[in-house]
Amino acid sequence: MVGMTEYMWVKTEGSVATVGFTDEARQQLGDIVYVDLPKVGATVEEDKVMGTVESVKSVSEIVSPVTGSVVEVNGDAEGQGGLSEGWLIKVKLPDTRR
Repeated sequence: MVGMTEYMWVKTEGSVATVGFTDEARQQLGDIVYVDLPKVGATVEEDKVMGTVESVKSVSEIVSPVTGSVVEVNGDAEGQGGLSEGWLIKVKLPDTRR
């Protein structure tokens, strides 16, 4: 379910994209018990698995909606935390200017 990028949101500010689960995804997942996210410095690729989320209902892959380098991870979401702030990671987008 979360493997599909339509369950993710992206907010871009300059060259940094903040990525999170949509409200619909969180409702479908139910109670989240564990989230495995990439570490700061890791590279994520659009439409590729970047982690997993385990809920009382299932374990699902988290697919990245963007490509770039992880610059921040929401510590409240990672591990056995919750998703109180709704975002997962912040990604430095590649410079596409030529």
